Amino acid sequence: MHKTILVTGATGTVGREVVKQLSMLDDIRVRAGVHSLIKGENLRRLPDVEVVEMEFENPESLHAAFTHADKVFMITPFAYDQVEQARILVDEAKRADVQHIVRLSASGADAEPGIQLGRWHREIERDIEQSGISYTHLRPTSFMQNFVNYCAESIKQEGKFYMPVGDGKVSYVDVRDVAAVGVEALIGNGHEGQAYEISGPEALSHTEIADIFSQVLKTDIQYVDVPEHTALQSMLSQSMPEWMANAMLELYGVYKSGYGCHVTDTVQRVVGRPARSFLHFVQDYNHCFVESKL
Repeated sequence: MHKTILVTGATGTVGREVVKQLSMLDDIRVRAGVHSLIKGENLRRLPDVEVVEMEFENPESLHAAFTHADKVFMITPFAYDQVEQARILVDEAKRADVQHIVRLSASGADAEPGIQLGRWHREIERDIEQSGISYTHLRPTSFMQNFVNYCAESIKQEGKFYMPVGDGKVSYVDVRDVAAVGVEALIGNGHEGQAYEISGPEALSHTEIADIFSQVLKTDIQYVDVPEHTALQSMLSQSMPEWMANAMLELYGVYKSGYGCHVTDTVQRVVGRPARSFLHFVQDYNHCFVESKL
């Protein structure tokens, strides 16, 4: 019997990968919830994927997206009102009698007192826990793919990437592994009530990361440690809201202080294979960091 799984935030870095992996499974109908149907157009090319528009200002669109959904992979936008938006989604899930929610949270969500991003994620987790719906929380570390999203241009143009994290080591995780854990939590058994901390197989300093880039790209790549005030001004100059820039600086401070280096074996335990290394990631994505010859 086919099951319908709704993925909210389906055009994001994690959501897109979850949709892709679910679409390769038999007896699964994937409903990709997107903010913009135009941005979701590429998802229509995947087998058994239905793309639906979800607008928080349009309750009917949310109701339609959740109708007959058996399970939900829940991603909320990185927004100042993300807790309120998540509550709206949880309420829709309750009305639709959703059986299970897999929630994309973040590493350190249960830390006390934690940072603002973690506190928001934990508040959403609690709302899901109190909903009466079966759940699994995913708490990944920062994504390796963020280097594609935010550092690729400076690596291509300057042979450098910039971060205000000092010598702090981070156990970055590949988004493909986060998605694989999420898919197993959606279709497998025994994941109810679990909170999975997900990391890559190693904690690396950003100098070590630069060395890996240099090795794979066969050119010298350097990590530049940026002062916090410079990073803040750079984010604000790119029209990032002040609350978001401050939240990001707080996260970078955690890394700089050495609290981002925890390594877990979650991918191995849940998926049954080792997590991808940063070297593996750069080898697979090397084309993103070099100038096209076309």
